[in-house]
Amino acid sequence: MSSIELLVKHFLGIYFLMIGLHYTSRSLGLFERMRFSHINYGARGSRTWWHRHIFNVFRAAILVVCVARIFVDIDPWLGVFPALFEPFVLASGAVLLLASFSLIDYVQAYMHEDWRSGIDSQRHGHLLASGPFRRSRNPLFMAIMLGQVGFFLALPSVFSLVCLMVGVVVIVRQARAEEQALARLYGDAYREYQARVPRWL
Repeated sequence: MSSIELLVKHFLGIYFLMIGLHYTSRSLGLFERMRFSHINYGARGSRTWWHRHIFNVFRAAILVVCVARIFVDIDPWLGVFPALFEPFVLASGAVLLLASFSLIDYVQAYMHEDWRSGIDSQRHGHLLASGPFRRSRNPLFMAIMLGQVGFFLALPSVFSLVCLMVGVVVIVRQARAEEQALARLYGDAYREYQARVPRWL
């Protein structure tokens, strides 16, 4: 195993562990101050409810796999692609993961008190059409998908490919659901925004 392979293997375990701690702490801190959850699942059994649960299952599986790989050689069980298991590809994946995290953090900071995970039907924020939302209606989802591509490259395998495909499908469906909710909430103002700014790029 090359030094890059070993570095990326440890990086993935630490990265996803820190991601989990970061968002858990952030959500708890926001709840403590604001007294409401910024994470919204939607009605039980709804599309958005299923999106959230599917995303959570895969996120937990990724965390478990990446931490376990540090201590146990489970790569044969993940269906790695030997042709892609090259230092440059693995390092590129790690770089994309870091870029994704930076972009996600930036967009969430820009959203400030308007940040929500999922559709919040109880509290209405501002219609954001400036900053990162000036060029894309879904910059946060784009940053997440960039991270999913990065994960596949950092661990090229059947496991990460399934995570990538399921993740992209869930995010695309969630983006449509959230845009429908925003159109109902903001009416003509949001439809004008839709006509002016593309869903992705």
